[in-house]
Amino acid sequence: MLATLGDLVDDIVVQLAGPINVATDTSSIILRRRGGSAANVAATAGVLGQPVRFLGQVGTDAVGAALVAELGAAGVDTQFVHRSGSTGTIVVLVAPDAERSMLTDRRTCAELDDPRPEWLDGITTLHVPLYSLIEGATALTAATLIGWAHDRDVAVSLDLSSTALMTGAGLDSVRALVARLRPNIVFANQSEADMFGLERLPADAIAVVKNGPGPALIRVPPEADTSATTYTVPATGITDVADTTGAGDAFAAGFLTFPEWRDHPAEACVHAHRAAQRILTGERR
Repeated sequence: MLATLGDLVDDIVVQLAGPINVATDTSSIILRRRGGSAANVAATAGVLGQPVRFLGQVGTDAVGAALVAELGAAGVDTQFVHRSGSTGTIVVLVAPDAERSMLTDRRTCAELDDPRPEWLDGITTLHVPLYSLIEGATALTAATLIGWAHDRDVAVSLDLSSTALMTGAGLDSVRALVARLRPNIVFANQSEADMFGLERLPADAIAVVKNGPGPALIRVPPEADTSATTYTVPATGITDVADTTGAGDAFAAGFLTFPEWRDHPAEACVHAHRAAQRILTGERR
């Protein structure tokens, strides 16, 4: 079973028809849907038929209840989700070229506390976005769960999440944090990998660098007397992109739900591209 730890939020998606007209109206389409990096990974894994558990916190409000119910409908185990405070919100601005910018208000997502060892019962991989490791009680909870995961020989997956997040937290601090957490696999997009430095990732971790419509790069740890191996895996050709929001999370879900991702990362990457294609072409749940 895969577990994800992090945010479950209310996404308000604003699809812009063109550049924002400052101080006046801008034509757009506005949608609401479930969001949060960890929740997106869990939901995609559930839709793909993978047993998956979400660990996180939402508000005691009706929005939080609806979001948890929606995850459950996607096949996600939500039995350990905490309820406190008010549910977080993210405003996603989607430009005409389908690229997105996000305005975040995490609220109670950052305050998940009181971790329990049973959260990891039956888990083989724990996936944690960097968002969950930087602020509030959730950061301590995530680090604790990662430590317990290593003790249980549960694989640890980390997503670098955001260049703005790394800049705000301090790049040296983030590098030191990743070194302490000793992830087995690290996901990043090209900008995040460039900022962090591929060579600064733990040498024994698989590194997967997403590059939009371009080939993904995979770095496999060295074995015995060999050096690390780096190669690329082409993306699935897509001609009509509806919205890139959540595509990276779907990619991670596709990769981690491939049964032998640790031994066959190239095949897992093909599976990941297919999962991301569902999001990029507007096939969401």
